[in-house]
Amino acid sequence: MDQFVELWQSTGIYQIEFDQFVMLLISGFLLYLAISKKFEPLLLLPIGFGGILANIPGVDIAVGNGILAQFYAMGLETTMFPLLIFLGVGAMTDFGPLLANPKTLLLGAAAQFGIFATVLGALFLSDLGWFDFTVRQAAAIGIIGGADGPTAIYVAGVLAPELLGAIAVAAYSYMALVPLIQPPIMRALTTQAERRIEMTQLRPVSRREKILFPLLLLILVALVIPSAAPLLGMFCLGNLMRESGVVDRLSKTAQNALINIVTIMLGLAVGSKLVADQFLLPSTLGIMALGIVAFSMGTASGVLMAKLMNVFSASKVNPLIGAAGVSAVPMAARVANKLGMEANPHNFLLMHAMGPNVAGVIGSAVAAGVLIQLVG
Repeated sequence: MDQFVELWQSTGIYQIEFDQFVMLLISGFLLYLAISKKFEPLLLLPIGFGGILANIPGVDIAVGNGILAQFYAMGLETTMFPLLIFLGVGAMTDFGPLLANPKTLLLGAAAQFGIFATVLGALFLSDLGWFDFTVRQAAAIGIIGGADGPTAIYVAGVLAPELLGAIAVAAYSYMALVPLIQPPIMRALTTQAERRIEMTQLRPVSRREKILFPLLLLILVALVIPSAAPLLGMFCLGNLMRESGVVDRLSKTAQNALINIVTIMLGLAVGSKLVADQFLLPSTLGIMALGIVAFSMGTASGVLMAKLMNVFSASKVNPLIGAAGVSAVPMAARVANKLGMEANPHNFLLMHAMGPNVAGVIGSAVAAGVLIQLVG
C-alpha cells in the first residue's frame, strides 16, 4: 500500500500547484495562437511547448542539467541565439529599396521613438509606485517598441534576464498582431488623399552599392556606438554573404538551415522561463501594457515623420510607409501596401515600404546598442 501512495505522490497530478496549472493554460494559449491563428508560429509554437515542459511538476528539463536549461545557458545567457538569428535575417534582407530612396532611413529612425518614450514611461510608473522597474528593466521593456523579437531577447538577456520570458512573449505577440494593431493608427493619422499618394518607381541599385553598404554601415555605427556592433555586425555579415555572390552556400545555410535550428532552440529556451515565479507577477501586466504603448507610439511616429517630410519635400511620400519603420519585416510593409491599395487600387507600396522596414531593423539594433551603452 505504501508503494502505491509513494507512486501516487510522485506523479505530476499530485504535485501540481495552481500557479503551474495557470502557466500550462497560458502555454497552451500560445500554442493556440501559433497553430490556429498562425500568429508568429515559428516562435510561439516552440515557446509555448517549452512553457508546458517547464511547468509539468517533477520534470526537471528546464532546470539544472535539463536540455532546456542547457539551451538557455548556451544560447541566451551568452546572447548567441539572437545574434545568429540576426545573421540569418541579414542574409534574407535586401537593402535595395533603402538605397534607392535613402530618405526612408528617417522613417525607420522615427519609428524608434516609441522605444525611448516607453523607457521613460516605465520609470515614471515606477516613481508613481505602480511598478518597481529598475533602469535596466525599463530599457529592456522599451525595446519591445522596435517590434524586433531577436533584439528584444538580446537586450533582455543582457539587461534584465529575469524578465526575459515576459518580454519575449510580449514582443512576438505584438509582432504577430501587426495587421490588427497598426491599421487603426494609420487610418487615424492620415487622410484619404494622403493614403492615395502614388510614389515614383525606385531607381536600380548597383551590386557595388549593395556590397559596400553593410560594410560602411557597420563601421560608422560601431565607431560611434560600440555596443551596437554585435547585433549590427551579424546582420551586416549575413547581408554581405548574400550580396557578395561568392558564398552562396553559406548564404543559403544562414537563410534556411541555421536560422531554423536556432529558432527551435531559442523558442524552447525562452519557453523554459515561462515559470510561475517569473511570469505570474504584476510586472508582467505592466510589461504587456507598456509593450503595446511602445509599439503603437513607434507606428505613429513613423507616420507622422512621413507627413513632416512631405511638408519640406517636392517628391511626396505616402505616409502609410512610415508605419513600416517598425522592425516587423515584412509584415509591416505588407500592411502599408494593403491600406494603400484600399485607397487606390493602383497604389503598390510594398517595395517602397521595405525601405523604412529594413531601416527599422537597423534602427532597433542601434537603439539596443544605445540602451546597453547607457545603462548596461
